[in-house]
Amino acid sequence: MSKDLSAVSLDFESPREHNLPSSKQDSSASKLARFLPRWRGQDDKQAAFTSTPETAYLSGSSSKDINVDRDRKDGDDTSVDEVDKLKKFYEPIAAYEGRHRFDPTAQWTEQEEKTLVRRLDYKICAWVCFMFFALQLDRGNITQALSDNMLDDLHLTTNDFNNGQNIFYVSFLLAELPSQLISKKLGPDNWIPIQMVCWSIVACSQSRITGRSTFFLTRSLLGIIEGGFIPDVILYLSYFYKSKELPIRLSYFWGAYCLTSIVSAFLAFGILHLRGHNGMAGWQWLFALEGALTAVIGIVSWFYLPPSPTETKSRFCGKNGWFTEREEIIMVNRILRDDPSKGDMHNRQAVTPRLLWEALKDYDMWPIYLLGLTWTIPSTPATSYLTLILKSLDFSTFTTNLLTIPAYSLFLAQLVFWTWFSEKINNRFLIVLFCQIWMLPLLVALEVLPGGSAYQWSRYALNALLVGYPYVHAIIVAMTSRNAGSVRTRTVGSALYNMFVQTSNIISSNIYRTADAPLYRTGNKVLLGLVVYNMVLIVSVKAYYIWRNTEREKKWNAMSSDEKSVYLATTTDKGNKRLDFRFAH
Repeated sequence: MSKDLSAVSLDFESPREHNLPSSKQDSSASKLARFLPRWRGQDDKQAAFTSTPETAYLSGSSSKDINVDRDRKDGDDTSVDEVDKLKKFYEPIAAYEGRHRFDPTAQWTEQEEKTLVRRLDYKICAWVCFMFFALQLDRGNITQALSDNMLDDLHLTTNDFNNGQNIFYVSFLLAELPSQLISKKLGPDNWIPIQMVCWSIVACSQSRITGRSTFFLTRSLLGIIEGGFIPDVILYLSYFYKSKELPIRLSYFWGAYCLTSIVSAFLAFGILHLRGHNGMAGWQWLFALEGALTAVIGIVSWFYLPPSPTETKSRFCGKNGWFTEREEIIMVNRILRDDPSKGDMHNRQAVTPRLLWEALKDYDMWPIYLLGLTWTIPSTPATSYLTLILKSLDFSTFTTNLLTIPAYSLFLAQLVFWTWFSEKINNRFLIVLFCQIWMLPLLVALEVLPGGSAYQWSRYALNALLVGYPYVHAIIVAMTSRNAGSVRTRTVGSALYNMFVQTSNIISSNIYRTADAPLYRTGNKVLLGLVVYNMVLIVSVKAYYIWRNTEREKKWNAMSSDEKSVYLATTTDKGNKRLDFRFAH
């Protein structure tokens, strides 16, 4: 009873690379990274790996999992040999945090997995969204502050505001990769709460800015500390979710961004009424109170976040942890069978300079980075200037903040729907292209619409639809993670993509200029040109990935089963350079 190993290997979407660290590397982990979990009450002890009748569950099966014959008779070693081969190719490194739960013979039912994923949504994804709420509250409340005459109080111009935003985005951009490398060394569960508490202090201090210099200083510090938060969170979520589960969770993540815009509008409506209390302006109260809220969320996150699915025991989360042994086995093996490369590094293992360079020169990832540079620009000025645009249309401060809610509500609905739909039809760049098609007629209308109070509500509707466009960021970020093919490229790639997106924010913050206000005719012409450029770029990137997959498919199909087995056993190709790797598009 023989089996074709190549058929078994193809059940894995992204076969792992064999990058086993030496014991010397493992023992060189920083004392800080070891101390932090103990200080907050983390008490997980990893057991040595054993495969016992208790861990080898044979009832039910998971889809697209290891294809091993369970009906062998006594003396028939074929299935045992296949399991040994699978372990050789796909078992995680000894230092991997879930190594003691790895079992190539484990099986589970589809319902068991769905139940576990729902629990992960409640316990991990929901809290991550709450943390992103805190991030957006502190970096986005500058929009509400503008509606309370902050620029006039500080004797600043629109160009000063643009320069402040440039400083913020440059600082944010430069901090992305260093923050991600620190996170990979200390663990996102340690580093993210530290970031949150630090930036909340700066956020509160914005209530004491007195002019241009202090405005620029606080924007820079806020960008430096917040930079890296988003790729840190993406890396953290990849420890818990499979590649096809990640996009919709990222849509929830950016949905929190949208909900923050809605909630913050209501908060601003109330807080800005405090203008005059204790001699402070409304925008000063806004920065102080919302910064304090973030500090509380950051402190709770420090004690709440577990390092991995098998490390949930702590004084805060309970001595027994969140999951049973069987549930931990399911979580570890489902992740490794979906993407075995996640077992190549443990969650406290730093990315070395050599691995960093290998990730940086991965040319297959650069089309996505290039897309990140421009795809958001056509809508960003309208989003950043929405309150100023509404104020220029003679709406009051409080009406202005309330009128942003419909736009952000549409944004949220489109974000979740299109992310889900892209996975449903298995066509991601089609939705990314639709995003640009959505914006094209709106920008044309804004360009040709006459000024004057007679067109006040028409201009508001166009800007609201532009702000509420199909936001495909979650789709592209998930593709970045999926197409990386290895932990080191995923770590670096997430940061690089976000660096390009932050660069696009710098570009977009200079498109609407003071001399062009309030209709921004010149700025809208620039945005129209970028929409056309983006449409050509999106089609080109999709064509590139289709070509790459087609070329690999030809080479792979031309190999015999034995040749495929030899390739898997001897290849030096790593991550997304392997012949059996396929790019998502």
